[in-house]
Amino acid sequence: MQVADKKVVYIHYTLKNQEGAVLDSSSQKTPLAYIHGLGNIIPGLEKALAGKSEGDKLNVSIEPKDAYGERNETLLQTVPRDAFQDVEELEEGMQFQAQTPNGPQLITVAEIETDQVLVDANHPLAGETLDFDVEVVDVRNATEEELEHGHAHGAGGHQHA
Repeated sequence: MQVADKKVVYIHYTLKNQEGAVLDSSSQKTPLAYIHGLGNIIPGLEKALAGKSEGDKLNVSIEPKDAYGERNETLLQTVPRDAFQDVEELEEGMQFQAQTPNGPQLITVAEIETDQVLVDANHPLAGETLDFDVEVVDVRNATEEELEHGHAHGAGGHQHA
């Protein structure tokens, strides 16, 4: 079966940055399961996987615009140190979930000064060209429930309690 819209696709992947450092991998885990065509993975990788079949392997380089976007400097903001008063030891690189008018937003502490903290709401991989080594492990039809929920269920997918 080929990778196409409304198919559950199971992949093993290794993600590297342009310097060749491994950022993430599923090689020692359950394959990642996603529903193709629903935007469950970055657009560039989804496009590269279209039409592939079980057993296919590919190496693909994804530009920022087709991954997590370009860095947006307007997403850097200085906030009072008091905003982190419940955090015992605040360190650069720490990540928090902030509530925004558009819903939850992941922010990263970029810089700490005595009374101010610079936070960054860009995705940690924004602005990065990403290199993927991918193997298509399996492809199957999505169930009606999976399509209704917008994600794959079971091993490698979403687990409902």
